[in-house]
Amino acid sequence: MLYGIAAASAALLLAAVLTALLRVPALRAGIVDRRRQRQRPLPLSGGPAVAAVTCLVAAAGQWTGVAPLGDGVGRLLVAGAGVAVLGLVADVWRLRARVLVAGTAVAAAWVVPYGETGVAGGVLAVGWIVLASLAVKGLDQADGLAGTVGVVTAFGAGLCAAAEVMDGLAVLLSVAAAALTGFLMHNWHPARAGLGACGALFTGFLLSSAAVLTRAGYGFVPSAGVLFCLGAVPAADFLLVVLARLLGRRPLLRRGPDHLAHRLRRLGLTPPGVVVLLGAGAFATVLVGVLVHTGWAGGTAVLWVAGGGAAVVAVLLRGPVRAGRGTAPAQVTGRLRVRSG
Repeated sequence: MLYGIAAASAALLLAAVLTALLRVPALRAGIVDRRRQRQRPLPLSGGPAVAAVTCLVAAAGQWTGVAPLGDGVGRLLVAGAGVAVLGLVADVWRLRARVLVAGTAVAAAWVVPYGETGVAGGVLAVGWIVLASLAVKGLDQADGLAGTVGVVTAFGAGLCAAAEVMDGLAVLLSVAAAALTGFLMHNWHPARAGLGACGALFTGFLLSSAAVLTRAGYGFVPSAGVLFCLGAVPAADFLLVVLARLLGRRPLLRRGPDHLAHRLRRLGLTPPGVVVLLGAGAFATVLVGVLVHTGWAGGTAVLWVAGGGAAVVAVLLRGPVRAGRGTAPAQVTGRLRVRSG
């Protein structure tokens, strides 16, 4: 308990300091956000800081013997570090999406406990980890959004791990949540540092893999419900983008301002307002996931989450929206191209 608090405090401080220290090197190396139009380039120093601090602090507990991670959790940490390196390469050089998918899938295949999930369940778990990792990367379209959702999800997954007496995994998730919180000190609007593919893929991979580990050995349908609740906001964003691009007959892999954050901005919300709203939504869905996992709520609660998410996607996909302040006027529908501001 005391070590967990100390480790989380150290991770928060180190991530905040390291994110600031890496800003200038990232700018000089040209590791900046190429997706969003900004008056000043945004250095992607947060991703390496979050990944490095999480791995180092968690590894210190394993090395000292104060907080052993366990074989499965140690393997997860190594695989997560590999995914972070892959994301960093993508931040420096433009990698094709298929390369990111393949690399994340290989890492996921290494951490899934096939003995408890079975081969078929393990394959589905690998697919979920890959999709969840890409979905969190997709959230990194607005200042503070991916980090906020990541912190909320990490706490929820940590509670699930604690309920299963997986102390090493719970400590790892608390350290990840603290590191993301330290990064958010520089990422709240207007952001001074970004997460990038390095941090977003690492966060998504770590959280989704941890959730799979906590549900290993449970039934497929209940586990799918819990995993969905823990990642409902990234899943809704992913579904919204895929449907919008299919209906608009646009390439799925082409970047565009059609994510949840973009559409809510065109409804008139401020950048911090978008983060607060989606963060509150993530808190609600993650809470449902924790309650279902611990047996305090039944499967009906998952249906409410799924229904609410589907309704949000349908409204934002089909409804015309007035442009918010600072954005170009456009109708946001599933069949029309959206113009960014």
